[in-house]
Amino acid sequence: MIKRFLKAVSLVFVFGLSVSSLYLVNLFFMKPVSIDHFLGKEFLTSLIDSPESMTYAGMFDQYNWITNHNSKLSIPKHEDLQEGIDEARKSLEILNKYNSSSLSANQKITKSIAIFDTENYLKELEEFPYHDYPLNQVRGAHHNIISFMSDMHPVRNHSEAKDFIERTDLVIDVYTSQLDWLERQAAEGIYAPEFVYAHLIKQLNELINYSFEEHPLYTQFIKKAALLDITADELASLDADLKLSIENSVTPGFVLLRDFMVSTRDNANPHHGIWSQPNGDEFYKLRIRSYTTTDYSPQKIHDLGLSEVGRISSRMKEILVSLGYDADKTAGTLMNELNEDPSLLYADTADRKEIVVQDYMDMVNEATEAISGYFHTMPKAPVIVKPVPEYSEKTAPGGYYQAPALDGSRPGAFFVNLYDIKQTPKYSMKTLAYHEATPGHHHQIAHSLENEELTLYRRFGYGTSAFSEGWALYSEQLALEAGLAPDPYDELGILQSEIFRAVRLVVDTGMHYKKWTREEAIAYMKAKTGMSDTECRVEIERYIVWPGQALSYKVGMLKILELRQKAKDALGDNFNIKDFHSAVLDFGNPPLFIVEQMVDEMIAKGLEKT
Repeated sequence: MIKRFLKAVSLVFVFGLSVSSLYLVNLFFMKPVSIDHFLGKEFLTSLIDSPESMTYAGMFDQYNWITNHNSKLSIPKHEDLQEGIDEARKSLEILNKYNSSSLSANQKITKSIAIFDTENYLKELEEFPYHDYPLNQVRGAHHNIISFMSDMHPVRNHSEAKDFIERTDLVIDVYTSQLDWLERQAAEGIYAPEFVYAHLIKQLNELINYSFEEHPLYTQFIKKAALLDITADELASLDADLKLSIENSVTPGFVLLRDFMVSTRDNANPHHGIWSQPNGDEFYKLRIRSYTTTDYSPQKIHDLGLSEVGRISSRMKEILVSLGYDADKTAGTLMNELNEDPSLLYADTADRKEIVVQDYMDMVNEATEAISGYFHTMPKAPVIVKPVPEYSEKTAPGGYYQAPALDGSRPGAFFVNLYDIKQTPKYSMKTLAYHEATPGHHHQIAHSLENEELTLYRRFGYGTSAFSEGWALYSEQLALEAGLAPDPYDELGILQSEIFRAVRLVVDTGMHYKKWTREEAIAYMKAKTGMSDTECRVEIERYIVWPGQALSYKVGMLKILELRQKAKDALGDNFNIKDFHSAVLDFGNPPLFIVEQMVDEMIAKGLEKT
């Protein structure tokens, strides 16, 4: 405790420009007098305990000579589970002691969010500590460390380069810790499905057999180190040290994980849904509550998905018939044909990745300019487009977003998967750009990070995919409304994206609640969306290892659209889209019930003016 206290005081001291002395005293020497102080303290403590988070934030790097975070990695221990339970119980107890009658309106919101989040977290730790699949084909220690070290660890000088190698020396400890967790999960009788084993063993064998010239840790580091102002001897020394670290730490860690997967493969779960795990139905209900921030039942979500699939299919068919396509074929069949149309695909040339990345960047720039009239403020942080790293592109989704550094040293990044040329039909590109970059994830996340009126907890301590993914999906429709997709094929791309998220409601609940197989879910997605075989397989396998998360997109979008229509109906001609977006975006990344509360307040204020 004393060690943590001294470290925290040191950290706060060096950031004295942003933290007042009064806050420091209240935070560490007294019982927090406000809920904001308490949650700020909780956030800072969690940040201090995570060197990766400190690196990710970027703003701490100039003080690394004090914190040494850039040379460390988090090494989870089994004791952390009980510690997490104890801390969550204590946090919930303290949160409930804050009298709502003495809180400001914003603090009441904060309390509601924090209690909701802590209750869900505590229930998962107490009842379902081993139900997740932390090592899978999409995410896990083998992916996370490589991507973190390659993409996030700074190598701007000789000292940071040496930190990189020190961190790499610790990789074996992280993988050993992961192995301990997997063994405890196995003792509970919980194993991943067979396809997860197949993917992981293949991935790990590839990582084990990489030459240095192929290894992402080595290649990315050398690219950065070669640009440093250091001598040839210093560069050669760094080169040799990193090779030794990979040989002694990274590769043996991969071997540990591979050998475990090989030795337990015969125990692989023959089923694909979380229902097959101990008390899996209750776990799935909790995941639905956590990810959608609603109390919807699996059946309600399944039925909602079927309804939305039908509605969107009808509109897609209408457009396709107007373009001269066969009216006797289903929308899904016709979209499959579109995916095979050479005129709608990039030529598979050596430089196609560079061409596609630039085209995406042009779309993002166009959207940024076009949607500025729909918001009171635009994010200051820029966003760039990057290809998904080759080491993960076979199993990664079609695109994803990485937030900017808090200090502005790193822009937001929109990653695009360019592994399969059929994953990038031209008509679908704008949709992905709007979702991941502007006005989607980048706009929403950068706006929150830059909102200095939000507390630490509200900016960084809580977030839900129901809001963030719901906003991103809503942004696709907003872009269409803003005239950014005037071509019928572009609208088809947006509708295909929307039906894809509607299908998720059907297949996620289908597999985890109605006991569908992986193959049944893949077939349904392909039939309804027209997506490629590769895309369908990757997506369905993602939902299997990440139960409930895929539901958040469409549920969140529908709630935002519902609230917008509610505001339009109530305010009539006085409805202002900028005010609506501020009501939705200005409160961080809250649960959907808080978004509804904020829109209701906007409506009430608008009615007072009439």
